[in-house]
Amino acid sequence: MIEVNKITKKYGSRSAVEDLSFSVQKGEVVGFLGPNGAGKTTTMKIITGYMVPTSGEVKIDGEDILEDPLKIKKKIGYLPEVPPVYSDMYVEDYLYYVARLKSCPKEKVKSQVDSVVEKVALQEVRRRLIHNISKGFKQRVGLAQALIADPEILILDEPTVGLDPNQVLEIRNLISYLRGQHTIILSTHILSEVQASCDRVIIIKEGRMVTQESLSSLREKQSQSRRRISVRVRNVSDDLIRALRRIRGIEDVSVSQHSVLSLSADADNGGNLNEEVAKKVIEKGAGLVELNESFSLEDVFLKLTSDNEQKR
Repeated sequence: MIEVNKITKKYGSRSAVEDLSFSVQKGEVVGFLGPNGAGKTTTMKIITGYMVPTSGEVKIDGEDILEDPLKIKKKIGYLPEVPPVYSDMYVEDYLYYVARLKSCPKEKVKSQVDSVVEKVALQEVRRRLIHNISKGFKQRVGLAQALIADPEILILDEPTVGLDPNQVLEIRNLISYLRGQHTIILSTHILSEVQASCDRVIIIKEGRMVTQESLSSLREKQSQSRRRISVRVRNVSDDLIRALRRIRGIEDVSVSQHSVLSLSADADNGGNLNEEVAKKVIEKGAGLVELNESFSLEDVFLKLTSDNEQKR
């Protein structure tokens, strides 16, 4: 569906993107990740035809986006970093305007607007000036304009910026609902959103590819090198934390909200680590409530994009 072939974008002598190649299949939801300044936004602008690469090519459905950009852009819904909204327009009028820009058939404009308003929960502000709504609602208006005309491809650059936790959950549910109906590239710094929504991740650093793998593949690789154990107890104490840190293989113990201990461990530890941890919690009378091992995309991201890792 999307083929990015050896694209490079230079600003003078500096490369924002360097020889980057990847593909996204029809119906996939792909997380596009990297540190600030990695070249994510530049790459997304090139894919949407908003920016021309210095070299390389992008094909959508086998067609070079630069050969017939208007035709290709009709297949793409794009939410850039800053939502492209006009503050002096009413929400509903703006969405009608976008629908006309995207050449929606006249008889379908109203149904398209009503549909996206419902999908992104804009009912309460649809007749308000965009200038007078919150940042979170402006972000949702930006997402609504990307969905107008039901494009085959959605390119979403930080779609949950400025949203409160309930709104973030709504957007996550929306992306899950859209899975299979659209091909989606999602750029975000909220890695839990990627774990919840994406089939695969592409990670870049300094404009170059670091990895592109399925989440299941990354999970398997992490389990071979590092384990993360989550323990919920009734009572957290310094004595318990010290005792857990003395268990062979435990590298770090941290405490989060609601008396949850997060343990980072060496995967090569010979014993039954979960059993040892549970036994220690019971010995210290901390009240074991729950114990499980979890996959942390954050650990993988930090490992793949840290300077120390790159120098090895």
